[in-house]
Amino acid sequence: MKVALYSSVYDDATLKIVSRIIVFFIQKNASIQVEKGLLAHVPQPDVTSFTSHNNIDPKTDVFFAVGGDGTVLRALNFIRESSIPLIGINTGRLGFLATVQPDNIDDCLSDILTKNYTVEERSVLEIHTDPSLPELEAFPLALNEISVARENTTSMVTINTQINGAYLNVYWADGLVVATPTGSTGYSLSSGGPIIAPESKSLVLTPIAPHNLNARPLVVADDVEIETCVEGRGGTHLLSLDTRLFSIPMGTRVKIKRAIQPMVFIRPNQNSFFDTLRNKLLWGQDKRN
Repeated sequence: MKVALYSSVYDDATLKIVSRIIVFFIQKNASIQVEKGLLAHVPQPDVTSFTSHNNIDPKTDVFFAVGGDGTVLRALNFIRESSIPLIGINTGRLGFLATVQPDNIDDCLSDILTKNYTVEERSVLEIHTDPSLPELEAFPLALNEISVARENTTSMVTINTQINGAYLNVYWADGLVVATPTGSTGYSLSSGGPIIAPESKSLVLTPIAPHNLNARPLVVADDVEIETCVEGRGGTHLLSLDTRLFSIPMGTRVKIKRAIQPMVFIRPNQNSFFDTLRNKLLWGQDKRN
C-alpha cells in the first residue's frame, strides 16, 4: 500500500495524529510519502517527501489530509487530476470535509487497510479568464466554490452573468458565489444558499447581499458554463477559488465550468452525509424531538 500525508497546521494535536498514522503504516510495511513542510515536524526514517503534485506518487492508494476543512481544500493542489483517493482527519472545528474525528482514528486506519469504506466522487470547478491571468491558469481548480466580490469599496458591484452564453441576470450585490454540492455547506450556505447532496449533478449560484431583493439562489445543471463580468467604482475586484484570493481588473470575463476529473473522497461506512449534517448543524437538537 502507498500512503501520502499532508497538513497545513502543525499544532501538537495534529502532529500527534500524523505520527500515529505514519507509525501504523510503517508497521504494515506501506510506502509512505509526507509533504516536505510537515515531515520537518515529524521526522521518520524510511519516509520520503513530496513538495507538489509533480512529485507525489500517482499510484498512491490513500491521501490523508489532517487538519480542518481548509486543509482538505488545500490538498486539491497536490492531488489535482490524479484521482488519488483522499480522506480528511478532523483536528479543526467544523469538519464537513474532514469527517473522521480523532477518537475514531484507529477504526479508520483499520478500515482503510481492509478497504472497508465507501468511495465518493465530488465535482470540481475549473476557471478560465479573458484576458488570461497566469497566476490562475497555473492552478485553475476549486473544490468548494469560486466567487467574485467587491474590493476596497463599500459600494455594491454589478455582476453581469450568463449561462451557456445566454443572459441570466445582472446582480447588484457584494458578490456572487458559484458552488459545487460539496461547497453548498460553505460560503454559499452562509449567504442563504441551499444545501445540496454531494451526489447531485448540479451547481448553485448564490448572490452575496443582493440589493435586487428578488434575486434568489439558483440551482443549475453541472454541465453548464457560467460566465461573469464584474463592473464597479473600483479598478479591481476580488476572485476567490476556495482558500485562494486574487485581485483582478474590473471587466475581466470569468468563465466557470465543472472540471473533467472529479475529486475522489474516502468515506467511512459508518459516516453518511446526512449524519454529518445533523451533527454539524445540530439538526434534531430541539428538546421537543
